[in-house]
Amino acid sequence: MHLPHLAPFQNCPLCFFTAATARRQPILASETVMHVLREVWTKSATADGWFVGRFVIMPDHVHFFAMPTLEARSRSAWCKTWKSVTSRRISAVTTVPPPIWQPDTFDHILRNAESYAEKWEYVRANPVRAGLVTESKEWLYQGEIHSLGF
Repeated sequence: MHLPHLAPFQNCPLCFFTAATARRQPILASETVMHVLREVWTKSATADGWFVGRFVIMPDHVHFFAMPTLEARSRSAWCKTWKSVTSRRISAVTTVPPPIWQPDTFDHILRNAESYAEKWEYVRANPVRAGLVTESKEWLYQGEIHSLGF
């Protein structure tokens, strides 16, 4: 059953994703891994129809926002694809053997600009809450690939 108030989000919703490493290994917060993730997420716009916006890479998980085109693969198929590709590439450039990612990914459709702003503030503050930096702007493993919004 489709709820009428969700109709605008059926075609091209702005989504919030969280993906954690297998066994919560603290292996992601590095220039090398950030390069792999940025490259795969950048290419996913043309390859899979998913545009990744803002992201924060934590040691054992990533948070990011993404939006599909009308022709995009499903959220679950896309997540499976980028995780598979990045898992192989991260293993090739580090000493960490696969699996890199937990099988499941948390995703949530954002309903409005206010929801997006709240989630972004939560994500930006994550390195501060974890005690990794004193200010969010100091965290090196964050960025924006495409400008997304409502």
